[in-house]
Amino acid sequence: MTDIRRSILWVIFGFSMVLIWDKWQLHNGHPATFFPQSPTPAAVAPAPAGAGDVPSATALGGAAPGAGVAAVGTTQTAAPRETRVVSTDVLKLTFDLEGGSLVGADLLAHQEATLSSKNQAVKPLTLLTQGANHVYVAQSGLIGVPGTTLPTHKTPMTMVSADTTLQDGQDTLVVRFESADVGGAKLVKTYTLRRGEYLIPVTHEVINTGTTALSPQLYLQLVRDASKGENETPFYSTFTGPAVFTQAAKYQKIEFADIEKGKADFIKVASDGYVAMVQHYFASAWLLGDGVEREHFARRLPDTNPALYSVGMITAVGTLTPGQSKALETRLFVGPQAEKVLEQVAPGLELVKDYGWLTMLAKPLYWLLEKIHGFVANWGWAIVLLVVLLKAAFYWLNAMAYRSMAKMKAINPRITEMRERLKDNPQQMQMEMMKIYREEKVNPMGGCFPIMIQIPVFIALYWVLLSSVEMRNAPWALWITDLSSPDPWYILPLVMAVTTMIQTALNPLPPDPLQAKLMWFMPLAFSVMFFFFPSGLVLYWITNNVLTIAQQAYINHSMGVPLKFSMPKFK
Repeated sequence: MTDIRRSILWVIFGFSMVLIWDKWQLHNGHPATFFPQSPTPAAVAPAPAGAGDVPSATALGGAAPGAGVAAVGTTQTAAPRETRVVSTDVLKLTFDLEGGSLVGADLLAHQEATLSSKNQAVKPLTLLTQGANHVYVAQSGLIGVPGTTLPTHKTPMTMVSADTTLQDGQDTLVVRFESADVGGAKLVKTYTLRRGEYLIPVTHEVINTGTTALSPQLYLQLVRDASKGENETPFYSTFTGPAVFTQAAKYQKIEFADIEKGKADFIKVASDGYVAMVQHYFASAWLLGDGVEREHFARRLPDTNPALYSVGMITAVGTLTPGQSKALETRLFVGPQAEKVLEQVAPGLELVKDYGWLTMLAKPLYWLLEKIHGFVANWGWAIVLLVVLLKAAFYWLNAMAYRSMAKMKAINPRITEMRERLKDNPQQMQMEMMKIYREEKVNPMGGCFPIMIQIPVFIALYWVLLSSVEMRNAPWALWITDLSSPDPWYILPLVMAVTTMIQTALNPLPPDPLQAKLMWFMPLAFSVMFFFFPSGLVLYWITNNVLTIAQQAYINHSMGVPLKFSMPKFK
């Protein structure tokens, strides 16, 4: 039997290789293999004039559920690109009179630039926009039978609402757009904005102004390019792209690369759920009522540079006789991924806050973190206290591991001497090693299993801190004014590197000199990566390191093992 401590090092080395492989995949434009990632974004090139106009032909590609592809009419005359700005206490929205589409959304309670950046100007974060280099808009319109033309997101509309600002003492602001008569139909969109809310009820009223019956369909779509949001580094990446949720298939993320290749896999027909466009910390989503049949779609829009992608749904309005009208109630969410808010909007909408494969562990950790924040009113101290609680919960498991490490450290001189004496006889060496283990009642794996059990919990906490919009622009203390951004002075990463080295030095060194050097190299490389990580994540890791060092030192002392640093020879 080989030295089992070598196996522990191989576990560490293997996990590091997993991380490096994922980053190599991203670097070469492939999706990550092990952890939730997004593909390399399409290059953003200067766009020609009018590139911000989302094409209508084949952009939807859907007729009635199960029917063939039907293009939205393209012969309509486009209106001049006029916009109207409407403001509430939390949103500043820009509507395009072409289709009454939402082409701009500033989140007034969230800042564009992080507080730790060099640019300290306070500017609201822009989520939805329509520009030459970045497009992210919400659109809707009607589809008729092939050969007919109905109002779409390219149809000129008139804003008939007088008020554009939510006044003090006013809780609701109604914005109404009306199209002209197109193909014997008129479309009226009514957006209802409420104080303090990011959820916008949108009523689509279809009026049959012709002389024959109509059976139109309503489409709702979100369109954006594949550019990544802020807070991304070469060392970690969050998902950006479309998503579809249904009770049958649950939350399905759709990679831009899969859309490009025509390999997007998601449920196509459902009667519940939503479609969304997700990025780090923020999301938008179109929602229909439960029980309303809809067909989902996701595709790349043709002839766009940069490449634009759409995700949406199509639902039947029903048959309208001449003079008849019918209204469909829809909802549009545009805002931050605040978990409690999302849970109240719709079942499953909180899943746009992506915890990856450890959601079942991450959700209770976030709940506990939020409860702690309710007492201390500081997200930084909430992180510290949460790690303290987790270390307390795992105290006995850690104690088992550290006792095993202390025993290993106590017999390490005997192991080293024996290996040197029997280095030319590997078989005898292993027999002697196992004899020492039996005599001293030492389990070489005793320090590994208790720690391995805790790894999923701490990875889940990592994703909680990385995904929570509450960390964005949240101060901790002194120079740390934004827990979602790297430490501007690199003090926390340096502290983390020091504590990681101390923690490593307290562990017994492997008898093999090469293994000993590797055991020191890996934590050092890990610490360098954290120079580019958000301050909240580094704070969490420092707290964990300090508590680990304290517990390890206490157990060593209680067992009579001298507290000394084990350093390998690097000569």
